[in-house]
Parts: sequence; structure tokens; C-alpha cells
Amino acid sequence: MVDQRAGLSKMFGFQGQRYQKNGNLSYGWRYKVAGLVILAGLSGGVAAQAPLAASSEAVASAHEAMQKKQWEALRKLVPQAAAEPLVGAYPQFWLVRQQLRAGTTPVPQAQLQSYLDQWRDDAFLVDRLKGEWILASVRAGDYAQALQLAPVQYTNAPINCALLMARHMTGEKVSGEEAMSTFSPGGMCWSMLDEFLAKGVVGWSALQWELRAMLEANRTGDAQRMAALMFDAREMRDYAALMKAPEKWLAGQQPPKTLAQRELVAIALARTARGGQREASAEAFQKRWASHLPEADRQWVWAQMGLVAVLNGDNLAAQLYRRSGPDAKTDYNHAWEVRAELREPKIDWKRVEAAILKMSPRQQQETAWLYWRARALSALGKQEEARQLYVATSATDDFYGLLAREELGMALSLPPVPAPVSPAELAEAQANKGLQRAIRLFDLGARNEAVPVWAFTLRGMDDRQLRAAAELARQEHIYDRVINTSLLARNENDVSQRFVAPFEGRVSVKAKEVGLEPAWVYGLIRQESRFIMDARSRVGASGLMQLMPATAKWVARKIGMNDFTPSSVNDFDTNTILGTSYLSMVLNDLGGSQVLATAGYNAGPGRPVQWRARLAGPVEGAIFAETIPFTETRLYVKNVLANTVFYALKFTGEPQSLKARLGTIAPRPTRQVALP
Repeated sequence: MVDQRAGLSKMFGFQGQRYQKNGNLSYGWRYKVAGLVILAGLSGGVAAQAPLAASSEAVASAHEAMQKKQWEALRKLVPQAAAEPLVGAYPQFWLVRQQLRAGTTPVPQAQLQSYLDQWRDDAFLVDRLKGEWILASVRAGDYAQALQLAPVQYTNAPINCALLMARHMTGEKVSGEEAMSTFSPGGMCWSMLDEFLAKGVVGWSALQWELRAMLEANRTGDAQRMAALMFDAREMRDYAALMKAPEKWLAGQQPPKTLAQRELVAIALARTARGGQREASAEAFQKRWASHLPEADRQWVWAQMGLVAVLNGDNLAAQLYRRSGPDAKTDYNHAWEVRAELREPKIDWKRVEAAILKMSPRQQQETAWLYWRARALSALGKQEEARQLYVATSATDDFYGLLAREELGMALSLPPVPAPVSPAELAEAQANKGLQRAIRLFDLGARNEAVPVWAFTLRGMDDRQLRAAAELARQEHIYDRVINTSLLARNENDVSQRFVAPFEGRVSVKAKEVGLEPAWVYGLIRQESRFIMDARSRVGASGLMQLMPATAKWVARKIGMNDFTPSSVNDFDTNTILGTSYLSMVLNDLGGSQVLATAGYNAGPGRPVQWRARLAGPVEGAIFAETIPFTETRLYVKNVLANTVFYALKFTGEPQSLKARLGTIAPRPTRQVALP
């Protein structure tokens, strides 16, 4: 069978996916390519094959041409692709979209209206084309046309900025607050901001807040673009110098006299904390510069120094943050102030609560801060107030919802099973043209186009319709859509969908072979790839368990997988054998802690070793997870371990404790890690 798969792949130039026919235990391979759908069974022969129309092949080729930016090749494929009954309009849309984005010719309004009329039964394409037309119209200065096309359902920051600019340019009053809440770094939004600054819609202080947020997140490219709006040529030379060497720049400066000079000094002082000598930087700030800055600027600098300290595991962080005062900061900074307090050897729960209360009302309602405030209130003896917050948090199924249930003494259990999707409900989903189009795009390998079509089609569906759509996705083995669609249902929690466990236990078999808990491996895969076998991350990780090429090669050599080739990394067996083997190695190296090993699987096993070494004393696993300095890894660890609890409940039917699973993380000296 392996040889046959290889032969088919070579002949037709495609890769297969594991296929489970009608939910039965007989596995095969489902090949979906431009010209053929082939079901190859394990018996060794081709079970069935049905030629797709040449138009389907043209759509697949057009998608490939679009991805490679081969616009002439795409143009030639449009007429043949148009005959495809479900998605034949998409190649034409891809070509028109590119023509509008290129902006090399006047906007062809009559042609675009003709396209809208032609595609009127495809609400998604009509809406997307209107959005692209709005952007092109604003770039061309045709603001009335842009407003005439609005509103659109599939919106984003560029479209929102374009429409705001159009409203302003046609005489409607737009507020600075509306402008800044709409702004997101990007071409159209920068154009909007240029215009609004020139016309006085937004002021210097609004840009200052945005610049500081960019610098805080170390988004230096965006920050430089924002600084260019705020500072003149001479000030920009100072800005470039202080960003390169803040201590050196500060050494040559006199006390600031203007608003711009004060801002440059404050930015430079904040940047000194990134040099590693945070105690010396704080002392220099206090002695030389603090008296020359207004209180609000002093508070901001202290908050930046606290932020850099906590992100680097510096135990000075809480002390620096405590000097930052009560002024509002960014959501990002407020969160890290709380985390700095949680990292203290002896937690001052009064300060934890005070830091949370600095947050905006919206941020305070996030489950993380509801939970930690409840913990603070409980520690301070305010049990009834704490209980109310635990109850509010426990209504969710996330990491903190599970922890809150344990604090309330509630057993962690699966929710009641809702009524199954009926044949009539499933038939309605199967007949939905939008879902059909998305499935066809998935089949043709156009995942990046299929996902937004699917999401757009779900708009306005009730819980039963959403669960039926999720069930349809399960039948089609599109497991990420099963999970994501079911999660949209508000009042019907179908665990069989939200925590789908495909491949009939074969993941569990691979996990047990290397001594891993199957629920943990399933929880990790759910977070890594949503069970998409050919998933590929932006950094190049591949397959169910998202292995980097170098890691896969290293593990294959380590376990003696002599037939490993880089092209086989998306194969189910290869990927799960390598992934579980590597996860087992990481777990053993990190002392059996699922918290540390999960972090190590995502960020590299050396990083949790460093983070653990910087602890001032033992901390709860929940605190360790909450204070991981990498946002992606922090969310990853919490999601994987919450997933694991649900899969463990599902697989074993036995009581579970997330707190017990998290355990306690104690500091240990840093060391070299021999794993990639």
C-alpha cells in the first residue's frame, strides 16, 4: 500500500489524507486532486475513482496560479474554470481582486457591477468584491462610490479605515476617538491617519498613546512610522539615535523643554531597561531625569521598566511596577503588572487586586482576571465576593473556568449531552450552498479560501444549525471546522464535536507506545493543528503534531526511523510516531511536568528550563502558566491543559483535577538542554 500511495502521488503530483469511510474502522486514503477523486483502500487496489470535470481541474490550477502570483496563467484559466458549478466564479474573483489591488488602471465600475450581478447567488463573493471595490474606490478618491457600496459583512481594518476616510472626505464629522479605535497599522489606515492628523481630527496625544503601545510591544517598524507623524526631521534624527543607543543618547541631552523633547526622553528611558542593567537604569532615571518629567510620564517609564523586568524573569519587576502609579496603561501592561505580583515569593494579594482594578472594565471581565481577583478576595477574607466571581468564571470551559469550578468544590465533569443532530437538520446543512462551496474548496486544496467562505456562511445560524454544520464537517473529515463551528453554539455544548477525537483511537495507541497519556496528546494536537493532517504553521511546522523539519529529522535519527524522508512528515503514522516520541523526550527531560513539557513542545525545551531557573521560589502551576513571557506559549499551555482535562474526562469517565495536573513548579538551576 505504501508503494501504491507513492506511485499515485508521483503520477498525479498530490498527497493523500487519511480517510475513514462512513465512520467505519476500515481506513483508506482519500486523494482529492484537480482531476480525480481516488479512494485507495488498505486492500491495495483503487476502490473507486470518478473523474471530476475539467473545470474542477482548472479551479485547482487557478488557485495554484493565484498563490504563485502567476496572473497571466490565472487569466487564461478563468473561462474554463467558470463551468465548475459550485466554485467556478472564484478564479475570476481572484483575478479581479488582484486587478483592484494593483491599482494600475481606473476602477472598472461597469465591469465590477456586471460581476456582482453574475455572482449574486454567492453572498460571500458579492460581499468580498464589494470590500475590494471600496478599497479601490478610496484609493482612487471616489469616496461617494465607496459609501454607496457599504456596508459589507466581511470587514477588516483596511475596509473600516477606508469607509471612515470616505465619510470624512464627503463632509461627515468623524471623531478622533472613532479614528483611533478603527486604526490598525497598514496601508489604508496609515493613509487615513495622515489625512486625519493634517485636518485636526486626531491630535498629538492620541498618536502618543499609539506610539507607546507599539514600543511597549517592541513593534519598532510600526513605531517608527507613527513617530514620523509626530516628530519633525530633527526630532526624528534624535528618535533614530535613541532607539539605537538610548544610554548614549541620554548622556548628551539637557532637561527637556518641549512636549516632543519630553516624549523622546521618556522613550529613551524606557528603552534603557531593555539593555539588561535594569537596576542601574532605574537608578539613573530616578536620580537624573525623574524630576524633569511630568508625573504621567514618570509613571509610564516605571511601568515600562516593570514590564521589561517581568518579561525577563527579573525579580525587581513588582518593585518597579509599584512605582508606576494609578494612571491607565495598555491592557498588555496592566496584565503584566498583575503577573509581576503573582511571581513574588510571598504574594501580596491586596496588591494583586489593586493591579487588576487598574484595568479597564472590559479587561477586568476576562476570565483570567475574574479568577485571579477572586483568588485575591478569598485570600483577603472576602469569601462571598470571591464566590460570586468564581461562579461567573465557572460558566466558561476555558482554563480558568475549570480552575474556578475546583475552587467552588464542583467536580469537573462533562456537560449534559444535547439532543443529537437530526437527519432533517443534517440534510439542511448538506443543502446549504455556502457550506457546499467551502467543502469543494477544501477538496481542491484551497484551504485559505475555504475557511472564510465557511465562516461567512455560518452568520445568523442558531445553535442547532451550527451543530448540524459541525456534523457535516465531521462527515467530510474537516476537523478544525467541526471544533470551531461547534464552539459558536451558545447554549448547546456538544463535547463530541468540541473535543472531537478522530482516527479511531490510533493516536492513543501511538501515545501509549511511548508511555504518554492519550488525553494529553489529543489535547496537544487539538491546539496544534485542529487535527488537520497537512497543517503548516507560519514558521514551517508540519502535520498533526506540528513538527519542525529539523526536529523531525533529529527524532527520526534518534529512534532509528531509517526510512524517514522530509516529504513523509505529514503522513499520519510518521508524524504521530515522531511527535509522540519527541514529546516523551521533552517530558522526561523536564521531570515529568506536563506544564513544563507543554511549554517546551511549543517554545523549545530550553526555554522552560530558563523560566523555571528565574523563579524566586516554588509557584503554583497556574501561576507559572500565567507568567510565561511568550504570549503564544502562555495561551498554548493553558489551552492544551484545559483540552487535556476534557479528553481525560471523555476517555476515562473518571474525576479530573486541573489543579493537580498543574502541580507546583519549583526553581532549579539552569542547564544545557540536549533536545532540539
